[in-house]
Amino acid sequence: MSRAFETRCIHGGEESRLKDAFRAVSFPIYQTATFSHTETGHNGSGFDYTRESNPTRTHTEDVVASLEGARHAIGFSSGMAAISCFFDLFGRGDHIICSEDLYGGVFRLNRLVTEKKGVSVSYVDTSDLQELRASFRPETRAVYLETPTNPMMHITDLHMAAKLAHEHGALLAVDNTFLSPYFQNPLALGSDIVIHSASKFLSGHNDTVAGFICLNDDILSEELRLLAKTTGASLSPFDSFLVERGIKTLAVRMQKQQENAVALAELLSGHSKVREVCYTGLRTHRGYALNLSQSKGFGSMISLHTDTAETALRVLHKVRLFTFAESLGGTESLVTYPLIQTHPDVPQQLKDKLGIDGTLLRMSVGLENIDDLTADILQALEG
Repeated sequence: MSRAFETRCIHGGEESRLKDAFRAVSFPIYQTATFSHTETGHNGSGFDYTRESNPTRTHTEDVVASLEGARHAIGFSSGMAAISCFFDLFGRGDHIICSEDLYGGVFRLNRLVTEKKGVSVSYVDTSDLQELRASFRPETRAVYLETPTNPMMHITDLHMAAKLAHEHGALLAVDNTFLSPYFQNPLALGSDIVIHSASKFLSGHNDTVAGFICLNDDILSEELRLLAKTTGASLSPFDSFLVERGIKTLAVRMQKQQENAVALAELLSGHSKVREVCYTGLRTHRGYALNLSQSKGFGSMISLHTDTAETALRVLHKVRLFTFAESLGGTESLVTYPLIQTHPDVPQQLKDKLGIDGTLLRMSVGLENIDDLTADILQALEG
């Protein structure tokens, strides 16, 4: 009998590759740099050096792979390390299509690293299938997208994006950080690679930095593992433990955080100081039906435009329960100013097009009591 998602969060998949010798309920932290060999060229444990492999990381990778329905999951020292490893698959003459509404760090990575290797990158509205279709070239090797996007919450049809990518011999990579595997499983919809910043919802406590790549292709998995081993971007044993511990409550956290987010989005939608609320759980959102057709929920990320930049700045400095900070997905509610915190590396022309301006706030709704959250944001809005 297959295990339900909530059970896999705690126990992993049907067959865990590793069992602790002492039958510890909480899988141990193997805080070691290296492992002894039993004879020349052979290590009885299967582990040699932690940069390459470590039992704690392997156990956590197995849990993450189970949640995404993947054969392989590879743990990295950050979400950006995972994204960087994916882009390292490509070289001079290759072309990659990216969502134009995208975490600002990816723009910085491509400008400072990817494009200097001779890889060309196009940024397009992947939620517009006609625009996506027209952006392919003979040398296109991959499509990289987020859905919902960061920060404007646009939705891309994953089944159709995969179909278009595969028709052109390209990979489809999806950053699934915002919805997590609890709400969305891109591999089941045709994607080739799923990427997570596990610093966010997977770990869920704002206490660690981590990333994962999930996939089913055995050969591609080996190539990515070799890149991770070579660049040294592997997830540490202690951070692997923190992620695995956080995942145990992923299902209940995601459900409650979504409940809070729906209530808050509905409240803010009618507020005189709020010009627009971008949340996929609102029926007025243009991607509402599409998102529901390919996911099991909306998550707890809300972006909103206040009436003026002055109102946005007042909110940032007057909140008492929300924390004015970067990041997202933890138990604590956060409010972020994308213009200067998460998206300063996005070209100005594109920021203007997307609406990333001084009135935009991004909220990660946490687990606090909804009445307390509501009171806090209202007092900040109303001054």
